[in-house]
Amino acid sequence: MIRFPKKKNDISTETMINTIWVSTFMGMIFSLPPLGIFLGIYFGTGNLIIGAVLGFGVHFVTLAFASRISKFLTQIMS
Repeated sequence: MIRFPKKKNDISTETMINTIWVSTFMGMIFSLPPLGIFLGIYFGTGNLIIGAVLGFGVHFVTLAFASRISKFLTQIMS
């Protein structure tokens, strides 16, 4: 049987606010550039497939660097 350690109940307000801001910025970093690329290509050329492929490609490339982005944002916010 798997036993989980006890929950930590003494999380400071500063840590919670920092977590919320880092999560918000990461969400924007992962979603807005691919969406901009997709919409820019779609409205610029009218080609849905190329816009979708490039948008998904940029999205997954940014996801590959998620840990580095998270560490960088945490350092900035601290």
